[in-house]
Amino acid sequence: MGTQVAEGGLPRRYASDGTIAEASPAKPVQTFSMHGVERQFVLEESITTDFALVHAAVADRHGNLVFSRSARNFSPLAAMAGRVCIAQVERLVEPGELDPDAVHLPGVFVDRVVVVGENVEKRIERRTVRSNEGG
Repeated sequence: MGTQVAEGGLPRRYASDGTIAEASPAKPVQTFSMHGVERQFVLEESITTDFALVHAAVADRHGNLVFSRSARNFSPLAAMAGRVCIAQVERLVEPGELDPDAVHLPGVFVDRVVVVGENVEKRIERRTVRSNEGG
């Protein structure tokens, strides 16, 4: 509240001569009552994408996904932001085999499931260790 982000006017796009070609509009403000105290909040539009591509460890045929390790940090949010969500999974199980408490993303957000197998190359996941020098 009370910032230029909320009030608008920040440059969104510049013209070739360096002037502001398009300025940001003012953001909507909503008042919420929490524990008897009214507070104002600036509302922001959500990010939406045409496609969301996520990698899951396990899925069932209904699209319920279980992510492994740090993939559960942002993969559910990325999947929910996409108009179409495509999940590549290492292992596909039948409906009912997944414990409902273990599901990180409900199948309602998943449009397609592609089984890639458990031996898929994961270039970003490399285990590195440092040699113990001098000790």
